Parts: sequence; structure tokens; C-alpha cells
Amino acid sequence: MFEDSTTQCLMFPEIFGKPTVLQFDQRMGSSDGGAILLKAADRRYGLIEALAGCLCDKRQAGKVEHSLRELLSQRVFSIACGYPDANDSARLSADPIHKMLLDRDPVTGRDLASQPTLSRFENSIRPRELYRLGEALADSVIERHAQRLRGRARLVTIDLDPTDDPTHGAQQLSFFNGHYDSWCFLPVMGFVSFNDEAEQYLCAAVLRPGNVTAAVGARGILRRLITMLSYSFPGARIRVRLDGGFAHPDLLDFLEDDPNLEYVIAMAKNAVLKRKAKPAMRQARKLSRQSGKTEHVYGEANYAARTWPQQRRIIIKAEVVRAEGKKPKDNPRFVITNMKQSSQWLYEEVYCQRGEIENRIKELHDLQIDRTSCSDFWANQLRVLLTAAAYVLMQELRLSAAHTSCARAQVWTLRERLLKLGARVLVSVRRVVVHLPASFPFLPTFRHVAMALGASPG
Repeated sequence: MFEDSTTQCLMFPEIFGKPTVLQFDQRMGSSDGGAILLKAADRRYGLIEALAGCLCDKRQAGKVEHSLRELLSQRVFSIACGYPDANDSARLSADPIHKMLLDRDPVTGRDLASQPTLSRFENSIRPRELYRLGEALADSVIERHAQRLRGRARLVTIDLDPTDDPTHGAQQLSFFNGHYDSWCFLPVMGFVSFNDEAEQYLCAAVLRPGNVTAAVGARGILRRLITMLSYSFPGARIRVRLDGGFAHPDLLDFLEDDPNLEYVIAMAKNAVLKRKAKPAMRQARKLSRQSGKTEHVYGEANYAARTWPQQRRIIIKAEVVRAEGKKPKDNPRFVITNMKQSSQWLYEEVYCQRGEIENRIKELHDLQIDRTSCSDFWANQLRVLLTAAAYVLMQELRLSAAHTSCARAQVWTLRERLLKLGARVLVSVRRVVVHLPASFPFLPTFRHVAMALGASPG
């Protein structure tokens, strides 16, 4: 068999009772039949429309075949379906489902944009537009949940966290980061959560050079998010949770400028803090010797670093860790806060809950938010925002899957169960019919999500 024909026909003559031939000739077929749910989720959000409104098309009108809105939509939907590279457009350009997602006729509509067109689009967006795109992303997410909660949240929590984005070429602003021991970018992700809900909703994704500290840019991100949240949830308390890398004097001063703002921020240990933790550590060692297990004791102290204008409350978690075959190990932890509740409650019920952000960032990596292989830094920032938009739509699918087996499913599970469906598209004068497998095992969940996103039973 010739190599160039293997994509059209595969033969298995000895596996089954009869010779079996696989033919790749289903012109009106798609492997992403469930991706129509993404279109429904975006209609509820208005996300792509908001993002497209931030772009200015400077191309010659007579030579434009694909609008900027279509190019942006194509990339966002493709990323959500598992195609993070522009190169994937070579196989997807005639896919009937992906054409429908861009409001084109699945049969007679023009094919989608090619890789060169998409690459030119990615490299054409400049910093001012990227700034507007970031604001539109945050505004869309906050407005969506303000509508969902009718603006009545009593508590809104903001979480920021950096993540490493390894680089492998001559990308602008790629630097060596000693903490991650690699050449990388260091993007920061911002999430908001409401009341006691477990879900943290992505609302900010900012690409940064690889050699910055965690706190770089955090003040600007927080200022914009706090302003938006205060407007959309005027009666809510706003709480900020941050890891130790954000414990910078300027950021602490900014957070304390607003007396209604709550914060809990981890702080790296130093000689003074270790000295203040000694009484609690002695008690933890005693308990650990008695029980033979890991034990911890909570305390607090007032502390002022040299660069601080005043003392601040420090929560102390004095912990002794015991592992089989190893010596006991002291593990003191420290958290700065302006909140008044008990030390144990603040650490366990407030600060520790930010650990869930690691799962959200892992999901972003599953969507390949680190596919930042462009030479131009701003093109890579656009890729980060496109992936963030795809993730926001996937979170909307998960929100719509409440009370089903996918209510807490990871993004890649949502994609495999709800989007990756073999489909055949038939077009008549009156309607478009998408034929999906009758033996689909997650049909009840799919139907539940579809109805939640506005579908009606036929």
C-alpha cells in the first residue's frame, strides 16, 4: 500500500471473520460532534463576542476572507477540543462541526482558516489590544457569575498563583528561573470563587518573563479585579489568598489601603519567625513524641519586617512531620493576615483551601496553555488568553453538569465524555441534523448539559 493512501484506507484481513477495511471517506463526519455544547456555552457567556470587540482589523477589506472574530473563534474552539496548534487547521478546515461553530454552512460554507492565516493573526495583536482582551475576559467571567448569583454573593475570594511555562527556543523574554531550574516564562493565573463554592473560576491569565518574582504585576491585576468585583457585587466581602511569593511590602500596603478587604498570604520562614515559633514548636515536638505521629500546634504573633511600616498579625502552624524510616522533621509555616478569627480556622478553613488552585492550573496545562512557541512575546500572550477563553467555556460546561457524574470532572474528562463524539451531519432545506451514536454511554449527562445550556427536547 502506498504511504499517501494510508489515510484513506486501512485493511485488517485477519483480525475478524471477514477482511475488514477502514475507509477515511466520510466527508460529512466529525469526531467532535459534542462541540456544539461549546457554542451553546459561549452564547450564554457572550465571551467570544466580547473578546472580538477588543480587536481592530487593519487589513485591506477587499482581501479579507476570514474576519478576526472567526479567527479568534476558530482558535478558541479548537483549543477546547484538544487542538492547541495552528497546524491542526490543515485537518480541521473542512470539518462540518467546526464550520458550524463559526456559523458557516457545514456543507457549502467556506473552509476554515489555514495555519499561515492563523499564525499571521496571532502575530498581529499588539499590547494595547491584549490589555483590552484581558479586561474583557475578566469582565465576562465576573458578569456571568453576577447574573448567576443575581449579584448576591456574601463573599468573593481572589486567588493568584504563578506557574512555570518551559521554553525551548528563541522566544522573547524567555529567561532561566532558578526555582524551576529551567528556561521559561512565568505566567500568573487569577481565579475567583463565590461564597462556599468549591469551583474557582479563571478570570486572568498574564504571561510574564521567566526571571520575574511572583509578585510582579500582581498589584495591577488585583486592582482591576477588585474594582470589577466591587461593582458587580456591591455588598460582598472581598478576600485575597496568596502564596508566599506574593508577600511583598508594596502589595501588603496596597491590600491594607482598603479597610474592607481581607487577605491571607503565606510568608517564607526566617530567623525571627522561627524564634517566635519556638514555644509552639516545643509543644508540637512533645505531642509528636507521645503519639508517634505527625502533630501540629497553632499560634500567632505580631511581626514587622524591616521594610514594613507597622506590625502585622502572623499565624503560626508549628508542625512536626513523622514518616516511616525517617527522623522527625520540624515544619513551621507562617501566614500573614488582617483577619480576626482563630489561628486554626484561618489556616485550615481559609488559607489551605487555596490549594485547590493547583488542580485548576493542572487543567490549564492539560489544555496546553504552555504551548507558547512563538518567537514574539505578545503572540505568546495571545495564545495564553485564547487558552484561558477555552478553559472558561469548559468551566461553563462543568457548571452546567451539576448533579451529574461530570459535576467535578477534570477538563480532559469533560472533553472525552462530552465533546469527542463521532458525528454525521446532514443538511436539508429546513434544518441541520447531527447524528450521534445511539450507544453513547454518557447520553444522560450530555442531555442534562445541553438542556442546561438552552436546548429543548425534540
